[in-house]
Amino acid sequence: FHKTHFTYQSLPLVSILREGNFITTKTRTYSMSQELVVLVDENNQIIGTIPKAKVHTANTPLHRGFSVFIFNPQRQLLLQQRSHLKKTWPLTWSNSCCGHPGVGESVITAARRRLKDELGLIQIKNLKVISPYRYFFTKDNVMENEICPILVGFTNQKPQPNPQEVEAIKWINWNDWLNEVKSHPQNYSPWCIEETHIISTKVSLS
Repeated sequence: FHKTHFTYQSLPLVSILREGNFITTKTRTYSMSQELVVLVDENNQIIGTIPKAKVHTANTPLHRGFSVFIFNPQRQLLLQQRSHLKKTWPLTWSNSCCGHPGVGESVITAARRRLKDELGLIQIKNLKVISPYRYFFTKDNVMENEICPILVGFTNQKPQPNPQEVEAIKWINWNDWLNEVKSHPQNYSPWCIEETHIISTKVSLS
């Protein structure tokens, strides 16, 4: 895993708006209940919990997370621009969905919960874990520090983004995405870049 300090800026939203293949989220409102994050040791053994609102600091404790990559029938990847309200990597473009499983909650169940909460997606097929992943990165003095399995799933449903979580979304062809992360990695979350490379070695999406 890696500890990296980033000073880059995400793609300006105005440039994304000109590309056309997007949805912005400015009008809907949601209420969010307090979420507990599961703290673990390096062997993924539970050592406690902490409210999500308090977990991310300059010295974020190791905790459980997950990352999801969702594809449509055309094998296009769903990207999201993280909400400006996010404490970690606000307004950064990233993979389809990230989250934290609760105590006693499986990664698959947690991923389905977050896909519904963030993107309004409930019709997900073949959702499965394809690889383990462990990382930590720091940006703007806020650290992400997770044991974070990578999931892949498929949908033909139209996303309905939650504006408290997602600023905008965009579909991109998988091969175009692979070229994009090679050419402009600074425009995306660092975990998303590494996870993309892992997926490319394990799943055929061309």
